[in-house]
Amino acid sequence: MPPKLKILMLHGYTQSGRTFDLKTKALQKSLEKAFPPAPKLGFLKSYPAGVEFVYPTAPLRLDPTDIPGYKGEQENTSSDAYGWWRRKGDSEPYIYDGMEDGLTAIAEVLITQGPFDVVLGFSQGGAAAGLVASLLESGRQEAFEKAKGMPFPKAFRDLAHSRLKAAVSYSGFGAGNDVYRGFYEPKIGTPMLHFIGSMDTVVSEERSLKLVDACEERRVVYHPGGHFLPAAQKQCLAALVGFLREVCDGGGDAKEDDEDDDGELPF
Repeated sequence: MPPKLKILMLHGYTQSGRTFDLKTKALQKSLEKAFPPAPKLGFLKSYPAGVEFVYPTAPLRLDPTDIPGYKGEQENTSSDAYGWWRRKGDSEPYIYDGMEDGLTAIAEVLITQGPFDVVLGFSQGGAAAGLVASLLESGRQEAFEKAKGMPFPKAFRDLAHSRLKAAVSYSGFGAGNDVYRGFYEPKIGTPMLHFIGSMDTVVSEERSLKLVDACEERRVVYHPGGHFLPAAQKQCLAALVGFLREVCDGGGDAKEDDEDDDGELPF
């Protein structure tokens, strides 16, 4: 069968695969329109069957007290809240408890539902996207051994999955503690597109730029908003479509810009 461009979608902290799927319907629609199955105008020559999205849920079910802004008297707190890890500490450099479990869950998805071409994440999922792109690069296990910090994740040691074509982070961040140096030294070589909200008060620009600076081939797009995925801002969508077309298909013929005016999706 002709291949599809397969995108691994990693949700943010306190979300799930299901909620992230619902919140990114406009983005899905736009990418399906930009990269239709052949022979429609705009199809990717390397992926003539179109595009596919996979939305796993992180393994760590969060307690109400793990959720930012939770107050003890609140009732009916959503149980559909998960994380790839939990943050320990009150300020940088943080330690991320449960990261090995989160990465193991992602590795299982790579095995059972892959192979994937692109990883895209929001917030904590954006940070995880950088980690996954790093772990799938050759020589990374040796980099971990040299860094003498966190051990190379067991689930990735014998994982038969090729390096990703691209990674995308919305409001993502880098892990600043020295124990995570193995992920970022040497720099991540996978092309990575970073979206940063100029009004984001949840993930600071400084934390996002730690991930940007850890990438060798990076693109950065600022949007005039806060902590959300700007799915319908045309300049952001154009940047995403152009980036994916370039790195996954070597450029190619773009279709006319006739995106629908869907609303932005706050998180």
